[in-house]
Amino acid sequence: QLQASGGGLVQAGGSLTLTCVASQRTPTTWTIGWFRQAPGMEREFVGVNFRNAYTTMAESVKGRFTISRVNATNTAYLVMNSLRPDDTAVYYCAAGSSVISSNLASQTAYGHWGLGTQVTVSS
Repeated sequence: QLQASGGGLVQAGGSLTLTCVASQRTPTTWTIGWFRQAPGMEREFVGVNFRNAYTTMAESVKGRFTISRVNATNTAYLVMNSLRPDDTAVYYCAAGSSVISSNLASQTAYGHWGLGTQVTVSS
């Protein structure tokens, strides 16, 4: 089971760090992904730590958001800088054991999801 936390209200240009904690040990070979869903929109890919090998981010957040992971504590972080109002969304973390490079941005590749955390960016 995954739990995302750390959301809140922040002004444009500000920063937030979201935390995703797994209740059980997450194998280092698993992939951790972050997704978000804005009101009235479909859930979209934000970024991923792919099997602890590399991290890749969506174009919309590249250069502003980063992902880190601490295997010893089964924790992943989404560090968000230079936030914009269009970053407002519910953010979700997900984990998958069989994610491959060709589907890492696809929600269906992830078998484990946490409850989301709301991020609101005011202008």
